[in-house]
Amino acid sequence: MQVNNTEINGFLIDQFNQYDLEVGSTQGICPLCSADRKPKNQKTKCASYDWERGLGTCHNCNKSFQLHTYQRKGASEREYVRPIVDNADVNLDAKVVEWFATRGITKKTLDDLKVTSGPEYMPQTGKTENVIKFNYFMGDQLINIKYRDGRKNFKLYKGAEKVFYNINSIVGYEYCVLVEGEMDVLALHEAGITNVISVPNGATLNTNNLEYLDNCIDYFEDKGKIIIAVDSDEAGQALQAELVRRLGSEICYLASFDDCKDANEYLIKYGKEDLQKRITGARPVPLENVTTFKDVEDEVTDFVRNGFKPGFQVGLENFDRIFSTYTGQFITVTGIPSSGKSDFVDQMVVGYNQNYSWKTAFASPENQPTYLHAHKLMRKVWQDMPTADDIHSEKWNQVADHVNSNFFFIDMERYTLDAVLRKGAELVKRKGIKCLVIDPFNKVRMQDGSGDVNVYTLEYLTKIEIFAKKYDVLVIIVAHPTKMYKDSNGNIEEPTMYNIKGGGEWYDASYHGILVHRNYIEKTVKAKVLKVKFQNLGENGAEAHFKWEHRSGCFIPHEPIDIGDDKMPWE
Repeated sequence: MQVNNTEINGFLIDQFNQYDLEVGSTQGICPLCSADRKPKNQKTKCASYDWERGLGTCHNCNKSFQLHTYQRKGASEREYVRPIVDNADVNLDAKVVEWFATRGITKKTLDDLKVTSGPEYMPQTGKTENVIKFNYFMGDQLINIKYRDGRKNFKLYKGAEKVFYNINSIVGYEYCVLVEGEMDVLALHEAGITNVISVPNGATLNTNNLEYLDNCIDYFEDKGKIIIAVDSDEAGQALQAELVRRLGSEICYLASFDDCKDANEYLIKYGKEDLQKRITGARPVPLENVTTFKDVEDEVTDFVRNGFKPGFQVGLENFDRIFSTYTGQFITVTGIPSSGKSDFVDQMVVGYNQNYSWKTAFASPENQPTYLHAHKLMRKVWQDMPTADDIHSEKWNQVADHVNSNFFFIDMERYTLDAVLRKGAELVKRKGIKCLVIDPFNKVRMQDGSGDVNVYTLEYLTKIEIFAKKYDVLVIIVAHPTKMYKDSNGNIEEPTMYNIKGGGEWYDASYHGILVHRNYIEKTVKAKVLKVKFQNLGENGAEAHFKWEHRSGCFIPHEPIDIGDDKMPWE
């Protein structure tokens, strides 16, 4: 058998044959358990070796192992602090080992995953504590450290890169297991499942900033199956939904821990064998386009108890009172030329970013050159016009880093809808975008864009709707009207969605429609709701008026807001 000793599945080998096994042999001893067996059995060939995949499997201890170590795959896009350690940091206090034993974790597992302990200042207590150190490696590089003290306070190494814990363990495997905490990694490793990783900072509600997934996305390219086994609480389920959205429902499987909160609790209560069965019995994510009552029972229960969920809002009080939206939908924004459509859309996505940490991708031939569009977004985030004196100041660097991490510009020589949606899907996976802007639609065309205009429009919008639902993304489409009429005084009348090329299809197919219209005499801009599909999300025909602040480019509500009582106008 010819063995590749440089690369496997795109991963460069760092140390070939790390256990000094017989190269090319398909059977041999197990580096994990053979040395601990009775002398007469230590040379028994209890393991199988797969040199093409770089994996071994023991039939005695029922564990798998990697034949090699690997270099990091993919490079970080920015510079991070690297943890500084000394020789004292390789120690493991006896009391720490005893504590882990009460959690069902042996010293062997702690050594396998390079868990250490030692003194560390913890800001929660204001003093140095004896802590557990979960060391995060990529290849042979120490990337980060998670510290845990006896009061269950945590911190990560300040300024270090966020990556998955135990990420090296999934190289070469066709599948991996993804959990919510380092203790769950240890528990599953103890149960014989070694290709398991954990998010670095648990799960939190109301945020989808999975920076660690961005930094490790290349490790999932060869995976045909990803088992997600996170906590059953609300935050854990929100994390699960976002991971499925990013990694793809077609390869994701879901595991739960019955009446236990997590894998470690299940290990203590039911043991290794039953814990292993919870993972091997993981169920696939429900099929796309097929829904059963069980799939939506949680949503039905929530609706019965609480009614409609509130929509997402942009943070402009007068506009938020008349309009909100869900993801998985698309908004059509129209208006006559130079009315401020693109600028108002920028204001919307900056607002979604500030309120919900949404990331946005722009397919925006209208906003070229890109550096000017980036400057517009920078001003709205900054809420002022940066000057030459601000360049490379602390605030400049902060805002520039924020814009760089949250807004992405799709630049193509020739924009087509299919190419834009493919790039959008890639940005969902690699960057976690939650919003896609197409501006304007007539410059992002379908390749087969001939024939009946109504048929073309319906097919165009159907493709966008499929994309929005599949990836749980909000799509905003800027569409110019083709027909503009003047009133008896010579003023251009406000267009409707029927003035867009394709006419009634825009009104019928769009979830929502917004008109942006400028009043040159009063120097104001209004946003008018032309359509809202669901009554709980807004009010058809309602208007919000703004002044445009030229330094920041922000839209400022200019009329007094008579809120009356706390009810929305449509309630």
